[in-house]
Amino acid sequence: MQSSLLISIALLSLIPTLTSAVGATYAAFYPPRAKFRSALQHLAAGVIFSVVAVELLPDVTRVHDPLEIGLTFAAGVATMLLIEWFAKRSDSGKIENRTDGSSSSARSTRSSVGKLTAIGIDILIDGLLVGIAFAAGNKEGLMLILALSLELLSLSLTVAADLSASGTSRTRIILTPTALSLLLLVGAVGGASLLRDVSEHTLAGILSFGCAALLYLVTEELLVEAHESGETMLGTSMFFVGFLAFLLLGMLA
Repeated sequence: MQSSLLISIALLSLIPTLTSAVGATYAAFYPPRAKFRSALQHLAAGVIFSVVAVELLPDVTRVHDPLEIGLTFAAGVATMLLIEWFAKRSDSGKIENRTDGSSSSARSTRSSVGKLTAIGIDILIDGLLVGIAFAAGNKEGLMLILALSLELLSLSLTVAADLSASGTSRTRIILTPTALSLLLLVGAVGGASLLRDVSEHTLAGILSFGCAALLYLVTEELLVEAHESGETMLGTSMFFVGFLAFLLLGMLA
């Protein structure tokens, strides 16, 4: 893969970082309402689901190897479950430490570090998938970049809201989601570099792994948090707006 293409992928990967920084900055000064965050999470979920179904899965099924696809898809689900287990285990430490004399601020810090670490790993995996998607085709990569821009915008609002509730300074509220989003760039460039010469079967298997990770993100993170934030008919409809918009965009591109 030419260095110019890697530079292009790196520059495009800065778009989600920009949206994350904008979202975090806005939330630091004007914390968004729960219903607004819910609507945005529904929109991001619909967009990601559309990209997976329309752009990525056709490249996965093209190789016609059920065993390979089944194993790599299962590996993707297992990886996301492991990340979720790590985050929940970190949160449980906050409860266990209530009787050990630790201060509430120390417990909160340990919990935040564990949760942010899990989010960082998730974003890094998303970045690897961006690199893989560009290896499959420029259209797939661009569509995924746009979808993940919405995801990181939603994520930055959620992280900023959590940090704000714990009394964190505005500077940290802005810098934390922005710094985490840079892991997408690292993953994208790394994925594109490592997978430039892989076979079609290997590419399909890795895409299958990534699709599982994205579907887990939609069903177990974005939609779950969206429902907890407050459910409205308008918010729910945003899922289908996002799906349809990227379905049509994929057809026109």
